[in-house]
Amino acid sequence: MDFVEACRKFISIDSTPSQGNWELALYAKELATELGLHVELQEESYGDLRQANVIVRPSKTAIHPALVPHAHAASEKKSGYEFMLQTHLDTPDPGPYGLWQGTGHNPFDAHIIEQKIYGLGSADTKLDFLCKLIALSKFSQQDRWTVPPVLVGTYGGETRMIGAMKLIRKNKVFPKIVLVGIPTDLKVAIAGNGLAEVEFFIPFSEEEKDYRIQHNLRESTATQSRIFSGKAAHSSTPHLGESAILKMLDYLQQLPEGIIVMEIDGGVSFNSVPSHGFLEIEPIAGVADPMSTKIITVFKALKSVESKFSQFVDEDFSPPNPTLNIGIMRTYEDHVYMCGSCRIPPSVSNENYESWMKLIKEKCDAVGAQFRIADYKRPYRIDANAALVQGCIEELEAMGVGKGNSLLTTHASTNESSLWSRLNIQSLSFGPGVRE
Repeated sequence: MDFVEACRKFISIDSTPSQGNWELALYAKELATELGLHVELQEESYGDLRQANVIVRPSKTAIHPALVPHAHAASEKKSGYEFMLQTHLDTPDPGPYGLWQGTGHNPFDAHIIEQKIYGLGSADTKLDFLCKLIALSKFSQQDRWTVPPVLVGTYGGETRMIGAMKLIRKNKVFPKIVLVGIPTDLKVAIAGNGLAEVEFFIPFSEEEKDYRIQHNLRESTATQSRIFSGKAAHSSTPHLGESAILKMLDYLQQLPEGIIVMEIDGGVSFNSVPSHGFLEIEPIAGVADPMSTKIITVFKALKSVESKFSQFVDEDFSPPNPTLNIGIMRTYEDHVYMCGSCRIPPSVSNENYESWMKLIKEKCDAVGAQFRIADYKRPYRIDANAALVQGCIEELEAMGVGKGNSLLTTHASTNESSLWSRLNIQSLSFGPGVRE
């Protein structure tokens, strides 16, 4: 196998959320088979997309009796445990192609410049899987393991980690320890933030709905509009961005009460700080239960929760406190939709988190708005003295990468380690590249 060409092929296959990872999974299976490994595809359909988890084991351990506990009677104790190397095969959307200067403005066309490879998925995280696949092939025929390895390339890492969750539910692997491949700048990430994805559905009053319909039929209007600009960033590091939606909501609450919101729009993802916002209003007196008041009530509830974050400091993280980000606002015929995320470090107890969500829900209920937690992943932390952590440190020291606790880090974003730790499985994260 030509490694460089395999890298180019991996990068060339579009596995963004809109395309799914099926084509890449088929190619990964082809390579694994060529390398003499045992490979299985866990096929699933998610919406209109065909997806797959790729599960790879050394050929002899793939049929070892200790590794087929699902073949035992349900009452029997599972006897097989594995060391799982897990990474996701999907990538985020590439964004504007014009920003991909290192690839000739094509993120799917790998370029090698000064011994570095550029392209979508080179660090996060398709090539991580490929490197581990080749490493695993060196042990293809070994059949004596204390804890045998299994390599898994999951789907849906960018969409609520649905592939990893399916892996758990179907008992396709039996991990005792897990190494998750994500960019950590070649440091051992022993803790990660939790993530709550929250949604709001704020209804227009019947009077407002009728008015907005009539407004669209008139030839002339008295509406006023304003555009708000910010700076995009990942929601795990909102301090690196500038939210256009926050600017827009601050402006909205300074306006007089007698207005109708014709349109409010901003952002592209719940998981990013929005760089743009648009607000169109029409001044009108005497409207009961206006949308503007409902939005401001919800906004104040969010600010009230955010004011509590300073009490929860975890200096292992940057930023060291919980964070809250509203990433999307959209106007529909009968409601305004908001979507955002709350990042939660391990210093926050589950009781604190639930109290914040309860406060937000109560304020939403008071104005007839629906509040929903679309997804929640708990924060996690592994003991720095755990054998898995210390073993990784020893290997990195032997390679001359660094020394001792300087090799330890945390990450503000959320990954599959949150899922494994919830099952009391020791897990940490490691990989090349800097997480933005």
